Amino acid sequence: MLIGEVARRSGVSTRMLRHYDALGLVRPTGRTTGGYREYADEDIRRIFHVESLRTLGLSLRQIGQILDDPGFDPSALIGDLIRGTEARLSREQELLKRLRAVDSSEPSGWEDVLRLVQLLHGLGSPNAARRQQAALAPEAEMPAPLLAEAVLAESDPHVAGALRWALARADRDVVASLAPGLRSERVEVRRRAVLALAEMPGDEAAAVLAEALDDADATVRRHAALALGARGAAAAVPVLVAMVVDGANDVEAAEVLGDLASDPERAERIRDALADALDAPPMDAAVRMRLVQALAEMPAALALEVLHGLAGDDDRTVARTATALAAVIEGRAGGA
Repeated sequence: MLIGEVARRSGVSTRMLRHYDALGLVRPTGRTTGGYREYADEDIRRIFHVESLRTLGLSLRQIGQILDDPGFDPSALIGDLIRGTEARLSREQELLKRLRAVDSSEPSGWEDVLRLVQLLHGLGSPNAARRQQAALAPEAEMPAPLLAEAVLAESDPHVAGALRWALARADRDVVASLAPGLRSERVEVRRRAVLALAEMPGDEAAAVLAEALDDADATVRRHAALALGARGAAAAVPVLVAMVVDGANDVEAAEVLGDLASDPERAERIRDALADALDAPPMDAAVRMRLVQALAEMPAALALEVLHGLAGDDDRTVARTATALAAVIEGRAGGA
């Protein structure tokens, strides 16, 4: 079969077929009396093999080595191709992210584009101080999705704080950009997301934080509960009581519970939760003491109701502490 017919049937141009011949990759078996290339069936099969391997990203040199060595082991080469492709895709994804960030900032001119590119470069620096400087720059008005991505990826606490500050200044899409972080499989990402959301005002942030109360990670649940409790959300009560029980930020949790209990509609629920925790087995003395001390943060009527009931507790330390706290609260109430 002559080169023109091969090109028509294979879809490989005559120019490329001549290139293959010059490289020794696919040489026609014969020549016509006029000197034209003549390809045998085996030659055509080799052309199709070459084209198939090219779709994997192999170079012509690599393809030649593979086809000329029947014992060639492809595993190592395929592994290299995978890693190279992953690196290339990563670079392309980074470029796409930058392009979208520039586009979403709605630049009015190339000065705006250059400013944003410089800020992006700063946020991507391996130097923490440089990243913090970029986040705190007066001109650092970046789109919320970009800042949220940086917040969720940042491990340095100082840089993360600066990024959250910058994110709080964004005027739109802040909560929506952070919310996916709470659904990440990586616990460190969920922790960064809940910290950032805790600093965001409004009902939208509160609704997303409420989902975090059921997170598998205790740290995520605690941050969400403290933030929601400070906003007056009764849904945070069980986690806040658990924090007192566990001794994790128990003083802060007790203070938030005290503020929540100032509302009569929530006071009864909080009283019952604390009382149930005091009676729950196992009767760990340290846990019960933390719960008794937490009652000091509650409104007087609620606290005294529970403390008077503990005055005859079997644990004499608990009983004495409850009695002493009750006397202090009654003294404060009498002085008022």
